[in-house]
Amino acid sequence: MTQQSVEPRTSAEDAGPGSRVPAGRSWLDRYFHISERGSTVAREVRGGVTTFMAMAYILLLNPLVLGGEDVDGRLLSQSGLITATALAAAATTLLMGFVGKVPLALAAGLSVSGVLASQVAPAMTWPQAMGMCVIYGLVICLLVVTGLREMIMNAIPLALKHGITIGIGLFIALIGLFKAGFVHQGTATPLSLGPAGELAGWPVLIFAVTLLLIFMLQARNVPGAILIGIVVGTLAAIVVNAVADIAPRSWSSGPPELSGSAVSSPDFSLFGNVEFGGWGDVGVMTVGMIVFTLVLAGFFDAMATIIGVGTEAKLADDKGRMPGLSKALFIDGAGGVVGGVAGGSGQTVFVESATGVGEGARTGLASVVTGIFFAACLFFTPLTAIVPAEVASAALVVIGAMMMQNARHVDWSDRSVAVPVFLTVVLMPFTYTITTGVAAGVISYSAIKLAQGRAREVGVFMWVLTLVFAVYFALHPIESWLGVS
Repeated sequence: MTQQSVEPRTSAEDAGPGSRVPAGRSWLDRYFHISERGSTVAREVRGGVTTFMAMAYILLLNPLVLGGEDVDGRLLSQSGLITATALAAAATTLLMGFVGKVPLALAAGLSVSGVLASQVAPAMTWPQAMGMCVIYGLVICLLVVTGLREMIMNAIPLALKHGITIGIGLFIALIGLFKAGFVHQGTATPLSLGPAGELAGWPVLIFAVTLLLIFMLQARNVPGAILIGIVVGTLAAIVVNAVADIAPRSWSSGPPELSGSAVSSPDFSLFGNVEFGGWGDVGVMTVGMIVFTLVLAGFFDAMATIIGVGTEAKLADDKGRMPGLSKALFIDGAGGVVGGVAGGSGQTVFVESATGVGEGARTGLASVVTGIFFAACLFFTPLTAIVPAEVASAALVVIGAMMMQNARHVDWSDRSVAVPVFLTVVLMPFTYTITTGVAAGVISYSAIKLAQGRAREVGVFMWVLTLVFAVYFALHPIESWLGVS
């Protein structure tokens, strides 16, 4: 598929006479194209704050994921990890806002952090692991510079892009339900309502009330419904926690209270703690497999998220393409480099960006606001713990419901479309990974077209993707065959 030299017009920019740009715009409006995309400064600020509040949990969760020992038995300092997580998120999100000019926020990708903690650290030191982050980020940047990453994204059929959006919606809804304690790992069943078939505890009640409040406000078309719900839910949680006898461990992210000073000094001890080489004991093949796994984790999760959030923000044209896509993709790839140097894992676009889009964010100004809040967390880290995960999780469920609207664009009577979309949608939440859903959708789409004798409709890049994802699913047998552990 060839790339056009003229950027596609988005649905927000082509909304008709009612969306004409007013005269005498401010430099802020002109730089971020706020009026052109049918937004306002107030909406962008509100969206940026909402996205931050939905993402703030990463400041606590990422250090938890990276809290294990490396091959030498060494641990990363928790204060250093919190600072590294906030610093990298602030830098990359501000870059996305000022350069990419889209409402996409970045932070440490838990898929990347999971690979680092479970596969990389047991085989090498933490500085070497962060060096691997830098390498995978450079690889993705190279794919962007050569145009391959954008060509791959544009090669994906529009129906599959809608399926990706729907799947992400269900995925983040499940994340929200699970984080809130509404859904648990069951004993006799894979999942259950609450820990034993029923809801238990005040925190999950706070989640349910916050969720209903946001839905009710949306039904009344109240501006800022999600942000209002988060603020009210947090205040309610603070009051209930102070009045009722609630065990601290009942709150999944800690009780909603401020302990000690609200101000803390950042710990930059992990910054620049990166090593390249020294992989002789690991082996070239293992290093290659690690880079390949990290690229898969960082590449396709971000690709699916950008498609999903971009579509929800109406930044995509009628063919599912986004203006300025190459810049957004390059910044996302650079997030691996920034995160590795900062010592906080590779950065990637977060699906929680959809919460800000749900509040009306359409431009990079929202990302700038989110980035500023992450930068502030370098000094006010204790304040991020006040918003309970149960309250933030309600916003994720709401956005998941909103993203389901894309189902109306899928022709469910066409098996060549319906089956790949179905697999894409269900496997994201059922396997708890976005990449698996995208992989299943791509492979099944190509296979069905081949069975119908319409292989030429698939396109070269889709066939290449099909091969790559076939390797992705067969990675463990391949490693065993090659003797790689």
